Amino acid sequence: MSHIHVIAVITAKPGQRDQMLVLFQANTPAVLDEDGCLGYEATIDTANAGPAQAAFGADTMVVVEKWASLAALGAHASAPHMKAYGKATRDMVADRKIHILS
Repeated sequence: MSHIHVIAVITAKPGQRDQMLVLFQANTPAVLDEDGCLGYEATIDTANAGPAQAAFGADTMVVVEKWASLAALGAHASAPHMKAYGKATRDMVADRKIHILS
C-alpha cells in the first residue's frame, strides 16, 4: 500500500503568516508523535531561488505531510491538538487548499 502525501497550501491574512508558523511549530511535536505520521513540516518560499521558482508569496506556507495510511490521516484531522490549532489559527487564514496524494 502506498503512503499518503498531503500538500496543504495555506495562505494567511496579510501579516499573519509568521504568527501562524509559530503556532504550527509549537504543534508539530504532537503531530510527529501521532501513530502513522511519517513527516510533517511547514515550508515557505526560498529567497533568491532563481527564475525557475513559482513563488507562493509572502503570506503563504506549504505544509508537506506524509502518512502511513488514510486512517492515520483521518485520526490526525480529528486529534485534540489539531482541533486546538485550528481554533487558534482560524481567524488568521485567508485561504486553504489541501491536496491528498498517493
